[in-house]
Amino acid sequence: MPQPGFFTRAFRLYYDGFREMTIGRTLWLIIAIKLFVIFAVLKVFFFPNFLKEHSPSGHEADFVATELAERAYIQEPSSAAPQP
Repeated sequence: MPQPGFFTRAFRLYYDGFREMTIGRTLWLIIAIKLFVIFAVLKVFFFPNFLKEHSPSGHEADFVATELAERAYIQEPSSAAPQP
């Protein structure tokens, strides 16, 4: 009888491991809830869509390009050595 392939053996290893978990299920549930809070809730309240508010629809790339060019032009290069 041929030995199962690598991916089949790896799947069975993880499947058996997750099936036999007791406290691990609770920990995975906590991790899933934290990820949901980080990516769903915090994004809605703390990270507004800046491009949607400041650029016309369909011209987001142009807005970003002009902002980068303006910021690069305005900033002066700092000197490498401090003046005494």
